[in-house]
Amino acid sequence: MAENERQIREAAETLLTGSINSQRSSYTQQSVTLNTDIISNENIIAGAMQNWRMSAVRRFFCLFVTFDLLLTFLMWLICTMIAGESVEFAFMTQVVHYNIKTSLFDIVIAAILRFSIILLFYACLHLDHWFFVAMTTASTCAFLITKVFLFDWTTCNQPVFQVLLILSSFVLSWVEAWFFDIRVLPQEIEARTWLRTFIENEREPLLRGNPSDLRQYTSTDPNATFFTPMDSQDHSDNEDENYRRQSCARGSTKANEIFPPKPLEKFTPEMIEDYKRQANALVQNCHALLQSKDWQIENIMPNGDIIFYVDRPKPEGRVLKIVGTVHAQPSSLIDKLFDEVELLPSWNKLVSESKILQYIDENTDIVYQATNPHGGGMIGARDFIILRHRIRYSNYYLTCGTSVPLLSIPNRSNVVRAENNISCWAAEPLPNEENKSRVTWIINTNLKGWIPQKFVDKSMNSALTEVISSLRKYLEEPQMSSD
Repeated sequence: MAENERQIREAAETLLTGSINSQRSSYTQQSVTLNTDIISNENIIAGAMQNWRMSAVRRFFCLFVTFDLLLTFLMWLICTMIAGESVEFAFMTQVVHYNIKTSLFDIVIAAILRFSIILLFYACLHLDHWFFVAMTTASTCAFLITKVFLFDWTTCNQPVFQVLLILSSFVLSWVEAWFFDIRVLPQEIEARTWLRTFIENEREPLLRGNPSDLRQYTSTDPNATFFTPMDSQDHSDNEDENYRRQSCARGSTKANEIFPPKPLEKFTPEMIEDYKRQANALVQNCHALLQSKDWQIENIMPNGDIIFYVDRPKPEGRVLKIVGTVHAQPSSLIDKLFDEVELLPSWNKLVSESKILQYIDENTDIVYQATNPHGGGMIGARDFIILRHRIRYSNYYLTCGTSVPLLSIPNRSNVVRAENNISCWAAEPLPNEENKSRVTWIINTNLKGWIPQKFVDKSMNSALTEVISSLRKYLEEPQMSSD
């Protein structure tokens, strides 16, 4: 009996010890994975370009090269002062009457050349090859080694600072080569690779990681932990579309009930006239864009839609447009887009809220619109306050929009107040096609915040095709009668 109890006790201790070691191993593995993810994210942020500017890690490299130049020049001045020479005398003896055996100013010249070459190729030309920094380091080291043998050390009473000057220049040049090859290039390549993969696979699952991490979230264990993605809407994409349309048609969505919290105060006659002047100028600008010959083809879609772009001076930047055909008469299409603006979230999945804030006249108003996070969450929620105007102009039926400041509408938490520099829906009749029209959507948006420009361009191209496809489906579906 005692022998059986001892065996049972040993088996229990073995199981308990194995369970503890397993938990420790799992915790250690999770900690290592978490730390690796944090380091990877920091590398991506440091290596990514911001609005076509150099990355943070490259900027630090250029600052370090500048520090190298300033430190070398400062140490040369210190060596001159310790030797009891004035700056003018040192300039004449070491620069004007240069002699490699007695002058140390050639080390400063080497730092100037190193600074000029590195900033030219890596800051101005933004090259991604190690050749030039390796060339400057190798040249500097060869020169300094030669300098040690040719310099007349007997002329120095206390050669400590002269030695430090040579050593510091030697070490700093090697640090520059090491930092560019080990930190700058790998981080920028990692950021570009991640961004390219992210853009090319916009429907990639939000939960990235090891296969074991994914199995954790698909576990059948009833006690497993589950997480809900942030910024989820009240009605998901899998819910009944009719329910969403009915909610929007009744004006009873949660978004419309909450924001804006109260109606705007009535505009003064001076404000109304000012908005009308802005609307007229907006129409002229939209018509000029429609007639412009500067558009270049960005992409041709399989269904025949064509995406164009034109680069304009800042702050506008790149303007995009998409041209296609829809089954609707031009006048009815523009009236639907203008009059049914509050139904926009029912067919445009990019828009989460759309509400008329103020009527100015029957063809002019101010609306509030908010967008869902898109681009896999890279671009967060945005909102806009837009002045709109509807008009028949030349051969076009237009509804134009541009952002206007409205201080009575406060900023919302977790939503960035962005700007539509210009947006325009234009419809024109097609020859011999009574119930078809050519539709053009022009958009130029400043999303604000830190977003790489390449990602913004790719995301906007996707938005153009998605919205016009959704518009076609919306026009083809039978219209619901309001309750």
